[in-house]
Amino acid sequence: MTYQVFGLPGGEPMTGQGPARRLLRSRDLRRSTLVELFFDLVFVFALTQLSQALIRHLTWGESVRVLLLTMAVWWAWSVTAWVTDLYESQRPGIQWLVIGVMFGVLLMASALPEAFDRRGLVFAGAYVTLQTGRTGVLLLALPGRGLRRGAARVLFWFGVASVAWLTGAFVHGTSRVLLWAVALAVDYGAAILRWPTPGLGRSSVSEWGLAAEHLSERYRQILIIALGDTVLTIGSTYSALRPQPGRTVALATAFATTVLLWRIYSYRAGARISTSFTSGAQRARPARELDWNHLAMVAGIVVTAVGGEVVILHPFDRIRWAWIAVILGGPALFLIGRAHFGYVVFGYLSRPRLVGLLVLVAMTPAMILLPPIIVALAADLVLIGVISADLPGLRTVLRTRQPPADAAAEAPESGLS
Repeated sequence: MTYQVFGLPGGEPMTGQGPARRLLRSRDLRRSTLVELFFDLVFVFALTQLSQALIRHLTWGESVRVLLLTMAVWWAWSVTAWVTDLYESQRPGIQWLVIGVMFGVLLMASALPEAFDRRGLVFAGAYVTLQTGRTGVLLLALPGRGLRRGAARVLFWFGVASVAWLTGAFVHGTSRVLLWAVALAVDYGAAILRWPTPGLGRSSVSEWGLAAEHLSERYRQILIIALGDTVLTIGSTYSALRPQPGRTVALATAFATTVLLWRIYSYRAGARISTSFTSGAQRARPARELDWNHLAMVAGIVVTAVGGEVVILHPFDRIRWAWIAVILGGPALFLIGRAHFGYVVFGYLSRPRLVGLLVLVAMTPAMILLPPIIVALAADLVLIGVISADLPGLRTVLRTRQPPADAAAEAPESGLS
């Protein structure tokens, strides 16, 4: 019966050669399916909720809380993206599984602004249910001992983390922060260590038959979703206010920041992300690294959205350190993730991105003397400088390791990461 739900004929031997081969994604299917794009829509709401949670209380404590929530939301997306990369997402069972996870993310997102207050159990319960439920369904449905063992390892560690998630939902304040930080450390740490499980060992990187073009497209799509959230945030903020010339300029400045981040992401490395997936047993390594740097970039975009909202609301008010932190910190965090992203794809660090990051940090103390809109314009000028340094005749790259063979062929001509 489970086989039939997943579009597989029942009664076939569970060797992993019959049903398993048809359930695994064909390497020829390089494009995302409609159900995956549909799944991404709920993250527009989730990212908007994260930015709204941060802007309500611009403090260091709230920043830590929003970071933890962002990591949880990202992990829900990331694991699902890997599932739809490994298994055929056009199968009815996989599609319904993705839709079920989508509803779980919707519940998580609805609780985000009050996740550390009265809606902690809703958030933690939804997160635990979608992570364990998705993996549990796969464990029951997958034919072949090898596939089931892999799902069992992942389910074991989600179960371990769920203890901290659910316990944290019943305590408050610092205790909840610490317990959920431990839960995230288990979630991320188990994946980094390839889910070492008593009696089952750990997953082999050769088990991950990743489709480079498909997974690359999924990372690009979630970055566009995050940038779309920034547009939604600044547009909604501006539309709720009485039009004034200063606010219109602030809107244009915030929009320019979004465009500049898109340009910095998409140029070269964003277009050639699939080259980072080497062959054979090494395919899982760049995918794990892409998870980290895209998390940093998505977090930077969320903070940038908050900075844009601050600039529109208070274009000429006396600035605060918290406002400077989000106006400059968002682009800085994005550049950190983007620099590492280029390193993964091309094998060397881009000097313009590193210099841009240093300039943002160096000019921070002086920004306390300027209104928010000027600080935002200064950040845009730094981003423009990063892009300009990539133009022909101005490119310089700090080489740090031998680039992959396919990227090395491009490096002499482009000199970019």
